[in-house]
Amino acid sequence: MLASLLAALAAPTCSEPNLGLWPWPLSVYLSPHLLYLSPTEFTIEYDPSSKTSRSCSLLQAAFQRYHGYISSYYQRQPGPAEFESGKQLKKLLVSVVYDSNCNAYPSISSDESYNLKVQGPVASLSAHSVWGVLRGLETFSQLIYQDPYGTITINESTITDSPRFPHRGILIDTARHYLPVKRILETLDAMAFNKFNVLHWHIVDDQSFPYQSITFPELSNQGRYSPVHVYTPKDVHMVIEYARLRGIRVIPEFDTPGHTESWGKGQKDLLTPCYDKELPSGTFGPINPIWNSTYSFLSDFFAEISKVFPDEFIHVGGDEVEFSCWQSNPEIQAFMKRSGFGEDFKKLESFYLEKLLKIVSNTKKRTIVWQDVFDNKDKLQPGTVVQIWKTEKYAFREADVTAAGFPVILSSPWYLDYISYGQDWRKYYQAEPLNFEGSQKQKQLVIGGEACLWAEFVDGTNLTPRLWPRASAVGERLWSHEKVRDLEDAYERLTVHRCRMVRRGIAAQPLFVGYCDHQLSV
Repeated sequence: MLASLLAALAAPTCSEPNLGLWPWPLSVYLSPHLLYLSPTEFTIEYDPSSKTSRSCSLLQAAFQRYHGYISSYYQRQPGPAEFESGKQLKKLLVSVVYDSNCNAYPSISSDESYNLKVQGPVASLSAHSVWGVLRGLETFSQLIYQDPYGTITINESTITDSPRFPHRGILIDTARHYLPVKRILETLDAMAFNKFNVLHWHIVDDQSFPYQSITFPELSNQGRYSPVHVYTPKDVHMVIEYARLRGIRVIPEFDTPGHTESWGKGQKDLLTPCYDKELPSGTFGPINPIWNSTYSFLSDFFAEISKVFPDEFIHVGGDEVEFSCWQSNPEIQAFMKRSGFGEDFKKLESFYLEKLLKIVSNTKKRTIVWQDVFDNKDKLQPGTVVQIWKTEKYAFREADVTAAGFPVILSSPWYLDYISYGQDWRKYYQAEPLNFEGSQKQKQLVIGGEACLWAEFVDGTNLTPRLWPRASAVGERLWSHEKVRDLEDAYERLTVHRCRMVRRGIAAQPLFVGYCDHQLSV
């Protein structure tokens, strides 16, 4: 091992052993001096100076979880000579600098920075918040490896780390195919291993409405695929709490006024009746934007959503609205004429979205919209976040949106449902979120990005291998310094990290030909 590996402003240098640190920390110093661990004697404990209560269930659960990752797969005890040499690492002391509320939820402003110092016989991990502790525990676990004799080993080291972007997300789609709760929880585990901190839950769409609403139970009763393809209030709470314990926010998306065919099955008079000339065709289009009952329903529905999901954001969609049904409907035609909209149905869409955004704002939530809403020049409230997804000229769209003063989430380069032969993780890794013409102030409005896995061809059988380790490439791009870019080094580290995920129960697919070492059951 080289005496030091510095990554504050440059890509890491490969050396032996390849620890597979992922995503690469901001600053790393690895000493050649080795320490040894005994799984039965090593402990993770609170530092007595920590300002977080020892009864913090979030940290207690994390200590137990990471001790399990270390002890379950590394079994050999240090030999007598290793004990006598004083090279044993006996404990990791964890401290939180500022008092943290262990019952709180992570937010866009959560401090995830941490400092880690490994020096025998006691290592130290300090962070400003419990969220930083979680990220530091993951890094600490990645430093541990087995030497050629099978002994659990760690280099003395110093790591200072913090994320480049505050929003690092994975989008899952549970409408095209229902995803079992078990698979969602597994995804949250893998996200924590890669330091993602947002689960964007695209929970309903045209195809099905699996969210079980308390206020409007017929939405799922009629809109689900079957009685077992639903997310009950208990299920949703489980996902949110499981995510919280891993420092992950859950942002729900209820996309309207398009993508709502399943909504109309359980909510009468919500969708627009389509016409064939002067007669109803028997089909329905987007949500009807001219009826008062529409907004009464939306007010009650989003009042419920705002209470069920604790995050400060709700994603309201707004993409791919088809106007043909609105154009065919005589009531809407008359409304357009009275309102002075002429034949510009984008104005009708703006009319609807302006009302919807006010409804969500009244619940004290902020909104995220797809870029279509901005492109259509809809009136957005200050602070509305625009998610850019269209692949063509996305850098120009980043420039336009940030010039208008709106925060941006970038997804365009990271649609993981587009698959191709070969190592497509490389193109995800090379995408640069700030590669657009704009001022420093504009670039500060890019709050992060998301890897999106739409589910036309994805269900519980292939969700995990299709996501990982391809999404890992996005994770490093959003966490690590922009100059950490060496593809060959990334390949070497990601290969090890992929094997680590497999060892922890994540069925991540191979990057390329090769194998995981003999300790792994793959």
